[in-house]
Amino acid sequence: MSTHRVGRLAIVLHSHLPWLLGHGAWPVGEEWLRQAWTHAYLPVVSLLRERAERGRTSLLTLGVTPVLAAQWDDPTSVAEQGRWIADWRVRAMGKAIEAVRSRSAADGVDAERHYRLARWSEQELARHWSAGGSAALRPLIDAGAIEVLGGPATHAFTPHLIDPIADLSLQAGLADSTVRTGTRPEGIWAPECAYVPGLEDLYQRHRVSHFMVDGPTVQHVGASLHRPHRVRDTDVVAFARDLSLTYRVWSPRKGYPGNAWYQDFHTFDHDWGLRSSRVTSKATDKKQPYNEAAALDRADRDAADFIEHARRAMIESPEPDPVIVVAYDTELFGHWWHEGPRFLARVLDTAVDAGIELTTLERERERAFEHPGIALEAGSWGSGKDFRVWEAGEAGDLRTRGRAAQYAVADFLASRDPSAAVGRDIAGDAILSELLMAMSSDWAFMISKDSAADYARGRANEHFTNVSTMLRDEHHRESNDRFQLQRETRLPYVNSRLQRA
Repeated sequence: MSTHRVGRLAIVLHSHLPWLLGHGAWPVGEEWLRQAWTHAYLPVVSLLRERAERGRTSLLTLGVTPVLAAQWDDPTSVAEQGRWIADWRVRAMGKAIEAVRSRSAADGVDAERHYRLARWSEQELARHWSAGGSAALRPLIDAGAIEVLGGPATHAFTPHLIDPIADLSLQAGLADSTVRTGTRPEGIWAPECAYVPGLEDLYQRHRVSHFMVDGPTVQHVGASLHRPHRVRDTDVVAFARDLSLTYRVWSPRKGYPGNAWYQDFHTFDHDWGLRSSRVTSKATDKKQPYNEAAALDRADRDAADFIEHARRAMIESPEPDPVIVVAYDTELFGHWWHEGPRFLARVLDTAVDAGIELTTLERERERAFEHPGIALEAGSWGSGKDFRVWEAGEAGDLRTRGRAAQYAVADFLASRDPSAAVGRDIAGDAILSELLMAMSSDWAFMISKDSAADYARGRANEHFTNVSTMLRDEHHRESNDRFQLQRETRLPYVNSRLQRA
């Protein structure tokens, strides 16, 4: 295939989970974190590190939300991750012993596969993650292999935040990323790719240079999809996701991971808690045994298909030297789609042979200033590309409750005498942390999609109740003991004293 460059591809991975430590185990709480960490974060960071060690640069843009980074870096959480992986290895050994007894060759092969993956995960965690996920990423950042995006502290749906809370959320998130990685992110992942006119002013106040929106947010105003855009007359640049190419991998209805050869996420071997089937059929009792060699071959073929369609889109683009952005949740690659890391590695390794240059958002930002700014309309990457997921029905009730809580907290923080305290405002930080966790967009999404909705309701209610109780206790000055009790749920580096950049 020709090596003449036909365009540039910016792959953006959005790494995010809500705060889960200390909030349940199975099936949604910490188990969610343990599975995603083992099956997505470990292999994705590993494949990026391997290429960085070979001198590869500008492989992709990696968003890491502060609330996830805090869970990656917590020493107790790292230790628990090691125990979780060890349990996976022990279960694989148990299945292997049972396969010998039952003389089941298929079960023996599957047990060996799980044992091999568990041992690799143990070694990867011990060698590269013992000091936390931020330490694992820093060599990639320093080598220029990736660009890291920051973001607001807890992935709150920013259009729903009042100005002082939006400022504090973004200030806290950027400070958190700076401390953890040693580099202040230039760009951010806007939670849910949500935009409403005026957000660019918030971003400019905090020296955010670029952010992501979904494709229709740009297309609705007749702007080009394949280049970055300056927003109005600010220095803030928006990048838009190309849905036609992104959706070849995963969409609400289809995508490569649904192929019959891939490991099925939803079906377990209930004797040992291992995923041992391939997608095959929607009926659980008709699932066929997983075939690793066939699945990996399928991943290679899907990577080739993706590259071919990316090349075709670049050739057909009206933009000279187009920049096409595709964006996915990092958790897709390995957690939801077991073979996803193999697919991603093949794309990174073969793109250049098709004349596609891999790039990052930061590298392409300056191209926006070759053209006049544009005025974007509101949009998100949710259903309908509007705000319905976070505003319709019960999600709207959460928004209303959040609005009232924000005004109460903002009034409380404004009443604090900054000259009366030295250093951090412990009470203000604790209350703000609870508010920001209550405002996490995850809860509305889970309720709207009826995905572990009861867990989401419980979590939102818990944090909103904590905010009310803590405000009451502080106003009555009965005791500060409650603030100490909240320490296990407080995010590091949340600072309720606003210091404008």
